[in-house]
Amino acid sequence: MSMRVKTFFWSFLFIVLPSFYTWGWGFAAHKHINRCAVFTLPPTLFTFYKHYVGYLTEHAVNPDKRRYVVEGEAPKHYIDLDYYGDDAVSQLPREWKQIIQKYSEETVIAHGIVPWHICQMKAALTAAFKSKSLEKILKLSADIGHYIADANVPLHTTQNYDGQLTGQEGIHGLWETRLPELFKEQYDCFLGKATYVENPLMRAWEAVIQAHRLVNSVLTLEKDLSNTFSSFNKFSFEQKGTSLRKVYSEAYASAYHERLAGQVEQQMRVAIKMLGDFWLTCWIDAGKPNLVDLLIVQLEEASIEERLPSAKKSKLIVRECGD
Repeated sequence: MSMRVKTFFWSFLFIVLPSFYTWGWGFAAHKHINRCAVFTLPPTLFTFYKHYVGYLTEHAVNPDKRRYVVEGEAPKHYIDLDYYGDDAVSQLPREWKQIIQKYSEETVIAHGIVPWHICQMKAALTAAFKSKSLEKILKLSADIGHYIADANVPLHTTQNYDGQLTGQEGIHGLWETRLPELFKEQYDCFLGKATYVENPLMRAWEAVIQAHRLVNSVLTLEKDLSNTFSSFNKFSFEQKGTSLRKVYSEAYASAYHERLAGQVEQQMRVAIKMLGDFWLTCWIDAGKPNLVDLLIVQLEEASIEERLPSAKKSKLIVRECGD
């Protein structure tokens, strides 16, 4: 094998292929969802969250970074509803104890646990609000945003998550990453005010069920569109940093986006509103702690450090919080 061929092979393996196999909404979309959710909050919460909007935005992608190195992380991002049969939406038990009685716990975990994990995160964030732990509030607020966003992605509710069962490999990155990258600035992502969630588990289930109803259109519309494009026009190459990556062409992405008729924007809006609702619910269930006081203390400590140049600057250390 010549040096030129070897170079092409390894470039294809490590640069081109990974561009198709992204998880979640893609980094840009996850960050956008967390950021926009802040603006659904009532004044007291908004004051606190707005101060940390940069942190919440940047750390929205942490769960995706963990999924390749932390055992047990991956199933928290999806649920394969179709594994359980055509009547899964109506027949599948919603409660954790009930579903592991019907199926083994190992089976359930293998096919995704996102609705139950959202509820675990909700309980953890509520506890963090009660304890007024700034570090945990911020970390868990950012993390729950990621899982809520994933629950609203159609391809996170099916075994055919990347079109690999229908010859549509790469559709995962097309729907969740390429389209938001190109069009998210056109979306109306500033919504109404957050509202209290009476039943978090049922709300999580409503999200995955509604997303699952869109799976057929996600796949069928792309399959039909693909028949009208040549490979030459379907893909292009774009420079990203120092790497050249293969992506769906803007023409193809635009045509697919048009056929989806607002579907991506709709799901992004649902995720934003749902996240704001969960943040608000955790705070209310914690007894509405005064977070402005917590913010003032943090700002005063920062001010003291600024007046003492010789003092070691404190940094926010975000620790892993157990379930």
